[in-house]
Amino acid sequence: MKIRFLIVALLATVSAKAQVKLLPIFTDNMVLQQQAQAPIWGEAKAGKTVVVTTSWDKVSYQSTADKQGRWSVKVATPKAGGPYSITISDGKTVVLKNVMIGEVWICTGQSNMEMPLRGGKGWQVKNHDEEVAAAGQHPNMRLIKIDRNTNTAPLSSVTAERGGWQVCSPESAEKFSATGYFFGRELEKYQNVPIGLIMDCWGGTVAEAWTSGEALSKMPYFTGQVERLKQLPESAEERQKLYTQEVDEWNKLSMAKEAERFSGAETWSQPNADLTGWIDVQQPGGLGQPEFNSFDGILWIRRTFNIPDSWVGKDLTIRLGNVDDIDQTFFNGEQIGAMVGYAMNRVYTIPGRLVKKGEATISLRVLDTGGGAGIIGLDNKISIACGNDEQSLAGTWKARCSLSNYEMPQLPQNTIGNPNVPTVLYNAMLAPIIPYTVKGAIWYQGEANADRAYQYRDLLPVMIRDWRHQWGYDFPFYIVQLANFMEPQKGPEESTWAELREAQEITVKRTADSDLACIIDIGEAYDIHPQNKQEVGRRLALLARHHTYGEQIEYSGPRYKDYSIEGNRMIISFDHAASGLKAEGSRDVKGFVIAGVDHKFHPAKARIRRDNTIEVWADEVEFPIAVRYAWANNPNCNVYNNEGLPMYPFRTDDWQGLTYKAQ
Repeated sequence: MKIRFLIVALLATVSAKAQVKLLPIFTDNMVLQQQAQAPIWGEAKAGKTVVVTTSWDKVSYQSTADKQGRWSVKVATPKAGGPYSITISDGKTVVLKNVMIGEVWICTGQSNMEMPLRGGKGWQVKNHDEEVAAAGQHPNMRLIKIDRNTNTAPLSSVTAERGGWQVCSPESAEKFSATGYFFGRELEKYQNVPIGLIMDCWGGTVAEAWTSGEALSKMPYFTGQVERLKQLPESAEERQKLYTQEVDEWNKLSMAKEAERFSGAETWSQPNADLTGWIDVQQPGGLGQPEFNSFDGILWIRRTFNIPDSWVGKDLTIRLGNVDDIDQTFFNGEQIGAMVGYAMNRVYTIPGRLVKKGEATISLRVLDTGGGAGIIGLDNKISIACGNDEQSLAGTWKARCSLSNYEMPQLPQNTIGNPNVPTVLYNAMLAPIIPYTVKGAIWYQGEANADRAYQYRDLLPVMIRDWRHQWGYDFPFYIVQLANFMEPQKGPEESTWAELREAQEITVKRTADSDLACIIDIGEAYDIHPQNKQEVGRRLALLARHHTYGEQIEYSGPRYKDYSIEGNRMIISFDHAASGLKAEGSRDVKGFVIAGVDHKFHPAKARIRRDNTIEVWADEVEFPIAVRYAWANNPNCNVYNNEGLPMYPFRTDDWQGLTYKAQ
């Protein structure tokens, strides 16, 4: 035992002293794409000769490190199998062990791709305990989770959780992408080969953050933003200073616009402001009233309190905890502080010269950039104090909306740690792992771009072409269409989420070797993260099994093909309906609305005909010209094919709805 321990220790010492440096995508337990010329690269001392030897064929490949110490080779990989080893030496040897040859897929997007097999409270996959326990049954699946990072220019290195590739086990799988895991599990089952999954995602992020500056600069909307990134100083301190200056200028411009738009707006920070139309809100806590639920932009929150005699003329400390997202805080009309970022703890000093006897007013001008808004700190952090004498500010405040995002000057972007700046996730999380050979990509994103759905019709195809260009070949790209979410549909409605789903469908029509997994039936009204990730992964795998691996299976639900008009009825035909259509869970066909020449939609009646078309009509519409199906944030719809796959949302019209103004 002592001799064995000594040998292991000596090998570890040799590895530790090795000159060759490898990214965490080149570690023990890795998967290389089968039957490929797979790049392997790293760093060594400039001028050093690096030799890479693969155990499956005993072939050696040689490279010389350039002036920057970079070297690379391409190794020929066999058919799927393993385990193998790869030896890399510049005179000192590194051996990568337990290497498998198989199929490698990158799993990327925002939080629904990031959602782990077992998350925390409120972020759980169904049957998560059983699924985690069963993960040990798949040792030929290998997982790597790229760490979150941002950068304004492409990087050459990344870090990964646990240092690199892990054999699939309960420990390695529980924090891994559930969608990716279930997709990989299906491929392993039907292809019977090792599967490598690269998790490369970040919740709440926009598609432009995952796209290179080279590609984005060709879209006029992003050209200026990309150019600005190139001109920013490298120092984070200097960038923060510049951003603060830009926000100050933006505040001046937006306050001037606010004064133009609203009579009396210039007094809203003052004690004597006219509060007509303001409503009562409870703070701290999100602003949950209907007025604020769908509002993104500037809002005001204020309250009054009494200054005790003992406080007069003394410095006071106000504690507001976290404010979502950007605040300017005023005391009796004079600004006493401002911060950017909801996670920052607001603690401001009120100078004694402002502290006078009687009633005083605290006012916050808050910019909400999306999601919740208001003072979100804990009760015990919402207070004002003079030394040890403290008053709580928790309770009833007054609030009102001001300018929406669309009415304001464009807000400057903070590039430090902000994942929603164009290019920064591509630069930091994708560029460093290119050109690691992958078979394809699965993508679950779109929620963060729903307010710009018409733009997404161009942006997502640009991003896909960009990735393929950067990798140097056209790999398959499979997309999850947005699930049903939010308040259940009560009638015909315009919907940004429906427009984004349509943009995803348009993307796959424009983009070769891509397709869309419909999950319009497994979302949840009050949780943006559907728990049934098993079915999401399965439906993605159906696409790959058919398109990529050639299995002759039905991989899609019914998709709109064409229509005709017969009297007061529209007859809709579909692809992927040859096996028959059915209304799940009801005799009635649900989900259709219909409109006439007045462009007003009405709830429609529908029936499935023997030829697998659907007949749609409404008594209120004499001459129909448009039909929509599942056109809502959270539609009530129930049509499937006989393989049990849901019909994709569609519309026969092209009338612009909610988001075209945001192009």
